[in-house]
Formats: sequence, C-alpha cells, structure tokens
Amino acid sequence: MQNAVLITIGDEILSGNTVDTNSNFIATELKNIGIKVSQIVTISDEIETIKETLKSAFEIGDLIITTGGLGPTRDDKTKKALAEFFDDEIALDEPTFEHLKAYMEKRGRIEILERNREQAFVPTKSTVFQNHYGTAPCMMMQQNGKLSFSLPGVPYEVKPLIKDQIIPYLKEKFNLNYISTRIVSVVGIPESILADQIENWELALPENIALSYLPVGTRVKLRLTATGENEQFLQIQLENQIQKLFPSIGENIIATSEDKIEKILGEILHEKELTISTAESCTGGELSILLTSNPGSSKYFIGGMVAYATEMKINILHVSEDTVERFTVVSEEVSREMAEGCQNLFKTDISLSTTGVAGPGKGEDGKDVGTVYYTIRVKNHSESFKLHLPHLDRQDFAFFVSQKILQDLVGILIKK
Repeated sequence: MQNAVLITIGDEILSGNTVDTNSNFIATELKNIGIKVSQIVTISDEIETIKETLKSAFEIGDLIITTGGLGPTRDDKTKKALAEFFDDEIALDEPTFEHLKAYMEKRGRIEILERNREQAFVPTKSTVFQNHYGTAPCMMMQQNGKLSFSLPGVPYEVKPLIKDQIIPYLKEKFNLNYISTRIVSVVGIPESILADQIENWELALPENIALSYLPVGTRVKLRLTATGENEQFLQIQLENQIQKLFPSIGENIIATSEDKIEKILGEILHEKELTISTAESCTGGELSILLTSNPGSSKYFIGGMVAYATEMKINILHVSEDTVERFTVVSEEVSREMAEGCQNLFKTDISLSTTGVAGPGKGEDGKDVGTVYYTIRVKNHSESFKLHLPHLDRQDFAFFVSQKILQDLVGILIKK
C-alpha cells in the first residue's frame, strides 16, 4: 500500500464557509507511516458524484479515505452511494446501535437515541470502526485488495479515528516503509539563490531522500524526506546530509529540526532561560498567540498587551507624548519606547513591540497602508526594523509581521 486519495464530501467546504483541516491532518498521519497522498478532492454530497469520484480514486490509489457527508437521517447520500458503488445494501448493525446507545447514555442524551438510530445503519459488507467522540461510525470497505474508509467530517471525531484506530490498523495489516522528515530553516538567502548555492549537495542526495523548498515569509524551509525499512538508519542518514550543508550555508541556518518558528524560538528561550513579553499595536495580539501556542510557553512568556490606542502607549507603556508628536505614532522611535516600556512593565529579558498601519485606510498620521515598525529588545540592547507590506490584508499582515519578528529574534539569539 503506497498511494492514498482523500475525498472531502460537503457543500460547506465547496462554498468556502468551512475550511478543510481534515485532509491536512490525514495526509500528515499517512506520510508518517509511508503512505503518500496522490490526490485530495472536494465534492458535493450527491450520490452520482460520490460514486464517480470513488471510481476514479480506486484507479489512482490503494487507500481511499472520505470525510463528511454522514448524517443521522435515512436519506444519508454517502451511505447510499457506498452501498451502490460496492453493490451492497444498508442494514442495522446491532453492535453499532449498542455503541450508540451507550454513547447517548453516557452523555445523558438517551431521549434522542431513536432520532439518531439511523447512524447505526451501515452497508452490510463494511467493517465498522466505532466513533467514541460522535454518533456517526467509520466504515471500511474493500475492493480488489484496496481499502476505503468513510469517516464523519467533524475534525475532533476524525483525529482520534485516524490516530487511534485507522493508522494502527494499516500498520498492522501492511508491511509499510518508514518515512523520516527533517526541516532545515534557512534565512537571509532568497529561494532561487539558495537553490543555486546548494545545487551540488542536492544532486548528491541518496535516491531515497527527497528535497522540497518551502518558502514561509522571508524564511525558506528545506524539507528532507527519507524512505526506508529501518527508521534509525534513516535518521542517521538525514543527519549526515544536513551536516554536509553547513560548510556552504551554515551562517544562514537557524534550525535543523523544528518546523514552526515559534517552536524554534521556544526551544532557544527555554535553553537560555530567557523571559519574553510583547507590546503590540498593528499585530493585534498575534505575537502573543504564536508565543503561547507552544506547550510549556509559561516558562518564558510572562505577558503581553495590545496597546492599540495612542493613549495606551503613552499611559501604560510610558511612550513620550513628545516622541509621538515629533515622529508620529507609527515610527521607529515610538516602537523603541514601546519595547522599553514593555520590558519595564513585565520585567523580562526580552521585549517585542509593533506599531503600524494594517489597513485598509491610511493611518491617522498619514502613513501608508502596510507600514510597520517593530523593535526587538534583548536586555539593554534594542534593534528596530521597518517593513512595507501594502499587498497584504489585515490578517495576513499581522501574521507575516509576527512571523518575521520571531524569525529575527531567533537570528539575534543564536549569534549571542
């Protein structure tokens, strides 16, 4: 079993009202056990569409996983499509009904059992994987040695079904290769130039190692993926290849393991026993969100504030009114005073500050949309920066700026 096709069923995905996070999660879990996702498809909840998509999927993949389209009513189109496609019929599955009953009793909802009884009706040829976090079961069916799993669409139901039941089942049933991945984060080199600089190294990679370039803001992530029968050998192999990179671009490498910049920074702060705080304006708390997304962040993140109004910058962070009047609120000078005020307020080793114009209109002081100043203050030393990002909407602007600040801080700390 090598290739998988993921099918998301539901008009809410197609309309843009709901984001498909299931496919990303499932693809990652499959990759970790050596199964490559060849195609991800989103379709409407129509019987003929589902059947046609299943036919195409079985031609491409050895494993088909569908999410969504499973409801509590007898007119559930996904189950009907499965029954027709596999030349089967739908009937009450007693073990599934008993599981559903126990699920309802445990939650004190036994009065709605009959209304959800249809969830226990499944294709008779299917193998049921019981859903411990919802009412719709997962159904596995087979065709010419290939497998299909049909799951509900709710992410908190999908994750445990995949992680706790389907992945262990696939690992036990099939002799799967191991897949090991390492991420090398590179800063200060544009992707095209980086590709030229490491061309000889890339061409010399062993056949079982694939390389991908993944730009994230101003950082380039080099993802090395090794496939083989021995997991320990793959890890040693990847480490050896990464070490060969250092002579050519070592000064630009900020991490060789973690993927996300907030995790890279978190490890450094924990290792160096440094504390950090934030004073944000145009990023609206995004810096604090990134910093606190790591488990254990309470060991280094002390606190933060969104000083959106100018008065808050003056009254709480003690930015000088004269500085605001002379340089405007969106300026390097205000950014520096915000960082110093933040550091004094929270008593931290490091403080970060942002002030800018996220848009869509110009700032009160006439600064162009997309202008931002930020300051990184480490102990008694401050470094300030300016960005101009007029092409980004408010949400992307806040995220990009926050990512860039954390990246710059990592660069500063690894040189100390």
